[in-house]
Amino acid sequence: HRSHMASAFFASPFEESAILSIDGMGDFTSTMRGVGRGNKIEVLDSVSYPHSIGIFYTTFTQYLGFPHYGDEYKVMGLSPYGKPTLVEELHDVVIRKNKGLFELNPKYFRHFKEGVNMSWEGGSPHVDPLFTEALIAKFGPPRQKGEPLSEHHKNLAASVQRYTEELIFGLARYLHEQTGLPNLCITGGVAQNSVANGKVVENTPFEKLYVPPAGHDGGTSVGSALYFYHHKLNKPRLPFRHWAYTGVRFSPEEIEAYLKKRNIPYKKYQNDEELYEVVTDCLVKAGVVGWFQGRAEFGPRALGNRSIIVDPRRQDAKALLNEKIKKRESFRPFAPSILKEFTAEYFEQVDEVPYMEKVFRIRPEKHPVIPAVTHVDGTGRLQTVDPSVAPRYYRLIRKFHEKTGVPVLLNTSFNENEPIVNSPEHALECFLRTKMDMLVLENIIIHRNGNGLVGENGAP
Repeated sequence: HRSHMASAFFASPFEESAILSIDGMGDFTSTMRGVGRGNKIEVLDSVSYPHSIGIFYTTFTQYLGFPHYGDEYKVMGLSPYGKPTLVEELHDVVIRKNKGLFELNPKYFRHFKEGVNMSWEGGSPHVDPLFTEALIAKFGPPRQKGEPLSEHHKNLAASVQRYTEELIFGLARYLHEQTGLPNLCITGGVAQNSVANGKVVENTPFEKLYVPPAGHDGGTSVGSALYFYHHKLNKPRLPFRHWAYTGVRFSPEEIEAYLKKRNIPYKKYQNDEELYEVVTDCLVKAGVVGWFQGRAEFGPRALGNRSIIVDPRRQDAKALLNEKIKKRESFRPFAPSILKEFTAEYFEQVDEVPYMEKVFRIRPEKHPVIPAVTHVDGTGRLQTVDPSVAPRYYRLIRKFHEKTGVPVLLNTSFNENEPIVNSPEHALECFLRTKMDMLVLENIIIHRNGNGLVGENGAP
C-alpha cells in the first residue's frame, strides 16, 4: 500500500495531500490512510485483511454472475440500471465503525474460515466464490453466468455501488478531519471505480482529487521506485508530468517495414492535416477506426494512443461496436474523449480528467448530441484531452469538431476481448479479424472496403 500511495502522491501535482489507498488486499492490508508532504509519506492508519472493500465488491461481482477476476467494472456499469433499494441490508454485510472504518461480517464471506482457490481459465485468473450460504439466504440464489438480468440483480448492483461510495466517503471524511488538507489522492484497485471517484469532491470536504493512471497493482512498480527515490533516498520531488503514455512506441519506418513484409496495402501520409481529414471523413460516414499512435498507455485505460474511435453522435454506435468488434454486454457504457476547453459546455462538473478516472454528469441538453457516450443515468466516464499531453489525438478531435461542431469522440480500448493491443502486429491482427473500417498506424492508413484492404492505389 505504500507503493500505491507513492504512485499517487509523488506523481501528483500536489506539494502536500491526504492519501487514501483501497484495494482487495496486499501485504495483509486492504486500506491505508496517510499524508504526503514534499518527499515524505506518513501512514496514519490502516485496515487489515480479511476486512476489505475490494473483497466486498468482488464477492457481489461473483454473486451477480460475473465470475472472472477483474469483472467488477461490469457491476459498476450495471448499477445505473437499478435502484439502491438494498443498501440497508448491506449494512449487516459490511459494518461501519468509528472514524470511517469498517469490518466485513464473517458469516457472509468464505475467506475468513477457509482458503479460496485461484485458477486459470482461458488465459485469465478465476477466483472461487467468496460468498457463503448465509449471503445466499439473505439475497436469494446467485445469478448464473449468462442468465438474464432481473430487477433484483440490477437493484443489488446499484446498492453495492452506492454502499461502496458511502464507505469511501466515510474513509475520506475522517482523513480530512485528521489532515485538514484540501487535496486528496486516491489509489489502489478500488480507485478504478470511476463512478465513485467522480463523486468524491461533492461528498467530502476535499477540494481537489488526483487519481493516478495506473492506480491498480500495475502501478506499484512505479510507486515502489518513487517511494525509494523520494522517501528513502530523500531526493527532491520531480516536476509534475503526465505519465500515462510511457509504454512502447514504434517508428513509421518500423511499421512500414512490417506491413511490406506482410504484403499489406497501405497509404502513407506526409501531411498530418491530410491524415486527420481522411480519418474524420471516415468517422463522419459511420466508420469505426483503430487509432494507434506514439507510446502505449500505462494503466487500464486507452487514452488516444491505443484506441478504437467512433462518432459519438450515432444513436446506434454501441450496437455497431458490439456487432463489429467488442461483443460485450449491452449495459456497459462507452467513454467520451473531449477537448479540454469544452468540458464545462458538456459536463456539469469541471475538472481535468486526463486518465478517464472519473465519471461526471453530462448536461441534459447534450444527451441527444452525444448519445453514444451518454450512459443510462446521463453520465460519462470522460477523458479531457490536452494538446500538451496528447497532441495528435487532440488535433484529430479538433478536426472532427471543425466538421461536426462536436468536440467529442467515442473512445474505447483497441482490443477484442483481449489485452489492449501493444504493437503494430497486434493492431493489424485485431483489425483483420474484426469489422473495423480503418486502421491508422502513426501516419499510415489501411482502409477496408467491400473488396478487402485498400492501399496506395485504391485497390485491394
